[in-house]
Amino acid sequence: MEGAHRYETTFTFDARHQGGPGLAHGGMVAALIDEACGLVATWYRFPTVTGRMFLRYRRPVPINRPLSVRAWIEDERGRRVFVRGELWESNELLAEARLAFVHVPLEHFLETPEGREHAEAWRRRLDADEPAP
Repeated sequence: MEGAHRYETTFTFDARHQGGPGLAHGGMVAALIDEACGLVATWYRFPTVTGRMFLRYRRPVPINRPLSVRAWIEDERGRRVFVRGELWESNELLAEARLAFVHVPLEHFLETPEGREHAEAWRRRLDADEPAP
């Protein structure tokens, strides 16, 4: 996936994601778009974190219906990667976003105890996969 410029998948919100009756909570919509855009940004330039997000809700987002979430790289400047994201139901645009991600050193994720624990687990897994001499 490294170097990828586009990402698309389907997703269905259910009652757990509900805000108003029959509708997805706006925060869940934002999280879905951020995740899709974050995946393509990280595939494009590993690793990245969300720097900012501008989201426009165009229509209420229904639950229990298949939706299409799309993300693509628009530009990059220095450490910043600019991504667009959209959420669709059939041919209707429900939400759109512009995001800026920031390329960070891998050490950024090692600053927390959880990050260090995760890195150590990866290290143990890689050591276990090495063939014996």
